[in-house]
This record gives sequence, structure tokens and C-alpha cells, in this order.
Amino acid sequence: MCAATTRFDPFEPRVAVASLSGAADAEWARAASEYAGCAFLGGVSLDDATREAARALVAREREEFLPDDPVAFVDAQLAALADVPVRPAMNVRSATLDPVRAVGAVCADHGALLELNAHCRQDEMCAAGAGETLLRDGDGLCEQVAAAAATGATVSVKLRAEIPGVDLPTLAPDLVAAGAAVLHVDAMDSEHVVGEVAAACDAFVVANNGVRDRETVREYLDFGADAVSVGRPSDDPRVLRRVRRATDEWFATHAPETTEERPTGAR
Repeated sequence: MCAATTRFDPFEPRVAVASLSGAADAEWARAASEYAGCAFLGGVSLDDATREAARALVAREREEFLPDDPVAFVDAQLAALADVPVRPAMNVRSATLDPVRAVGAVCADHGALLELNAHCRQDEMCAAGAGETLLRDGDGLCEQVAAAAATGATVSVKLRAEIPGVDLPTLAPDLVAAGAAVLHVDAMDSEHVVGEVAAACDAFVVANNGVRDRETVREYLDFGADAVSVGRPSDDPRVLRRVRRATDEWFATHAPETTEERPTGAR
């Protein structure tokens, strides 16, 4: 089993809200902070290729963040959360390393997680060399992780299951060895993969996809996730309240195994 290169202190409650392109900003995170311990803002496209892809997505009526200066935008968004009781994170997309390093330094200054997006499945973003394309290029993704970790930022990687030719439990130890402390797994319809990733390495594993209620929360936590994240309904306080309550209940009944001091991700 691999060991995380950066210890990750769990956020509390163990509920996150997951990035929604063009919508997940500081105001959104503030609204969710009553229920969530972590907010993944973004995604923000950083380099020329991914920004051009984002413009193409906007042209077909998808929402995207397209600030004139992405690094300054990240800085301002994180600064706006300085007084909010939520652990901030910034989801970014890039096909090159220099912008990752620049944003990593900003995230480190704010004590925020930097989340590398190896998750987006939009054709334009994949053609730019980001999103799912990075999942198929494990060495390239690990290079991004290492560049981000070198800035001092705590690194998360957003992953997606059910990609042909990609085995997440095999990839996970390599990402942790490169410097990832958090793996944010969109399980799609393969919920069991969360447990397989958790068993494969000592990353802090956040389970995503379909998190809505007590049943879905318990399923992911029983598989071995350290936390759950809410995606599309993250602006619905009714859903967030249910998920928060279910998560608190699960950890209250599993306290001997999950809340005592232990290495990150240990089961």
C-alpha cells in the first residue's frame, strides 16, 4: 500500500460540494457552508488550449468561468472565503504545467486544495489535452500532480470511473506517489470502484455521483470513502441537509474505526 506524501487533515463535516463549471464560485460555497466541510470551486480553465475549449463550450450554451486573468480570479475567489467556515478547494483544467504551478502557489497561500481535473468529458476539453484525456495519460497526469505538489499546495485529483482502458485502482497509487493527498472519485454507475481505490492507496477518498440521501451516503462510506461530495444539487439546501445528517450519523456509529488518529486513508 502506498503512503500519501502530504498528510491530509480531514475536513468536518465529511461532506463536500463539488465543482460545477460556471456556477461553483465563492458565493455558492458560502451558501453551502452550513452543511459542507469542503467546497470545490471551479472548474477554471488555465492555459490557452483549455480556455479556447471553454469558449467553444460557452458557444454551445454551457456555463464556464472565463475571467481575463485566471490566476487573479482564483486568488480573489479564495480570498472571498477567508471568513467562511469551509475548507476551500479550486478545481482547474490545464494541458500545461506553468499555469498549474502559478495557481498552486495561490492555493498554498490561501490554505486551499488545488484539484486537478482529470474528469471533464466534454469533447472540446478532451481535445485540448485536459479532462479525461489526462486519465488516459497516467504519466502526464502524475507530472501535473508533482508540479502542483511542489508549490506547497495540497493536491486533489478529480477522477471518473468507467473510462475504457483506465483502471483507477491501478492509477491511484501512482498519483499518491506523485504527491496527491486527495482522490475525488466520480463513481458513475460503478460505486464499488470507490472501495477499490480506497484499498489501493492511502489517499483521502471523496466519493461523488448520485449523493442525495441516507442510502447513497451509507453506500459510499461503507465501501471505504472518507467523505462524500454533492454535485448538481449542491445549491439545494434540502439535499445538503439530508446528506449532512446521514454523514454525521454514519460517523457517529463508526467512531472507533474512523475518527481516532490514524494515517490518512487507513481503514
